[in-house]
Amino acid sequence: MQYEEASLDDIKTRIAELRKAQQEWKLDPDVRLEAFELIRRRMEDRLSELSALMSMEMGKPIAQSEEEVRKCIWLIDCALENAKRFLSPEHVETEAKKSYIRFDPLGVILLIMPWNFPWWQAFRAAIPALAAGNAVLLKHASIVSGTSLKMDEIMGLSAFSSVVTRGSLALEVIKYVDGVSFTGSTETGTKIAEEAGRRLKKAVLELGGSDPYIVLDDTNLEESIRNCAFARIQNNGQSCIASKRFLVHEKVYDKFVRGMREEFSKVRIGDPLERNTFLGPLSSKEQKQIVANQVTRLKSIGVVEELATGLKGNFVPPTIARLDSVFDEEIFGPVAIVKKFRTNEEAVKLANETPYGLAASIWGDPETAEKLVPEIESGMVFINRIVSSDPRLPFGGLKKSGLGLELSRYGLLEFTSKRTIWVN
Repeated sequence: MQYEEASLDDIKTRIAELRKAQQEWKLDPDVRLEAFELIRRRMEDRLSELSALMSMEMGKPIAQSEEEVRKCIWLIDCALENAKRFLSPEHVETEAKKSYIRFDPLGVILLIMPWNFPWWQAFRAAIPALAAGNAVLLKHASIVSGTSLKMDEIMGLSAFSSVVTRGSLALEVIKYVDGVSFTGSTETGTKIAEEAGRRLKKAVLELGGSDPYIVLDDTNLEESIRNCAFARIQNNGQSCIASKRFLVHEKVYDKFVRGMREEFSKVRIGDPLERNTFLGPLSSKEQKQIVANQVTRLKSIGVVEELATGLKGNFVPPTIARLDSVFDEEIFGPVAIVKKFRTNEEAVKLANETPYGLAASIWGDPETAEKLVPEIESGMVFINRIVSSDPRLPFGGLKKSGLGLELSRYGLLEFTSKRTIWVN
């Protein structure tokens, strides 16, 4: 498909229209929630259509695409239930007759979003920002332009607009909006943060990850093995919160690796539009080449097993790389790095030997695992569960994994001004 590219003047006109619409949109939270109800119904009615378009544009297996759209509906449900309460003034006891904190929208928020979760990541930023009374301009990744424009249609809001344009132009747009939310690479996020800082604009950045999957010696080995394939290969391995480094206690290492090999070998590879497919192609030739180059480098420093052969196109087989040395790049494909540790202290050290700090999962006795949490340099830690984003809990990372939060009350309030009000 080909799409007409918006110029900077086109985008400035859109922003002016959004700014005008936001003046009315911000006034009544009940009107906003009524609009969300309509969006929810449209998404339910057209779930199959939205899912198929997503899979055709970026290769996600259709069953996972459907789950992604359903998760967006859940996000709307959480907003319907909680948004008014989250935005209510927060009263503080002082010597004043009345003192409280107001939460008011900033204005027009620019979303610069990636292709790997086309609906969820855009919605994860848009719904809270809209619920708070902001208007939203979405600049989505080029390869999911069809999904981006379909989202505009589903939203049907004067306070929301999707624009098709190049990423370099998005940087120039920051000066004309009141805040920016970005999900993507740390390299690009740094540029966006620099531009937002120069303009003194609020920025929320959800960046890369190299999440550890820590298997302790007291783990339920069957459970930790059963979950490893989904943890790594979900969304064709193209997920910032996928477990990318598997750190396994030496007592259970051999059994875990054997089990992991079996689980990876059972993964159904094929057409993303077939319902029983679990691993589809990567999003582009360029993405496949990046992962292939990383696998080549892994072969020079460790033992690499590719658990499928004869794949063509943009497919990358489920791959296990057993290493002793450090490899701190994020791999955006179905490639798992496995390392052995002797003590829990060593496990923490290995978990933290990365510039990223998005999330971690620990598998073992809950009390033992929870004692490691204070030393794990991650914004999220899941014990005996695969890392996932949940509308009820804040989502965000440490170190080079980003700034600010999404989801929950904390995410909803990111693009609000927190104003002190004092009444005598």
